[in-house]
Amino acid sequence: MTTLAQKNRKVGLMAAALVGAMIALGFASVPLYRIFCQVTGFAGTTKMAVGTEAPGAVVGKIVRVRFDGNVTPGMPWKFAPEEHVQRVAVGARDMAFYNATNMSDKPIKGTATFNVTPSQAGQYFTKIQCFCFTEQELKPGETMRMPVIFYVDPKILQDPDAKDINEITLSYTFFPVDSAGNGG
Repeated sequence: MTTLAQKNRKVGLMAAALVGAMIALGFASVPLYRIFCQVTGFAGTTKMAVGTEAPGAVVGKIVRVRFDGNVTPGMPWKFAPEEHVQRVAVGARDMAFYNATNMSDKPIKGTATFNVTPSQAGQYFTKIQCFCFTEQELKPGETMRMPVIFYVDPKILQDPDAKDINEITLSYTFFPVDSAGNGG
């Protein structure tokens, strides 16, 4: 027969295990949510291509892709696309460039988050290569030209909620990465 002290200890251990599991889930939720969004295109998140090939252009199907670049307040970078709009054939591999300049006297590391609007287009906007996949570091006064290689998946043409989209906006925002000596 178990004593009251043993029951209390068992309940206490179960409560501690539950708290530990909740803390672990809290730390894992951000990367798990990011993976979920990249796989599903949820909330306008773009997909990452597995290979380096696009499916191929669909004749006569063109969308306008608008490019937007921002930095968080207080980040001493200037960041903007070279071209604000491109006409892109659905299914064709395309490339756009952004320029970032560190306006400070310290090296700064940054990472870019991205979003696609309208949100229905996010699951069909696929990035093959992007500066947003890794952290970027700019030395004082340095300017870097950053490419993004992408395509709009032809499956967009079969989606009743997205087939009539004729303009897609790809927006990036750079945030400073906190690390020793980066000034961020």
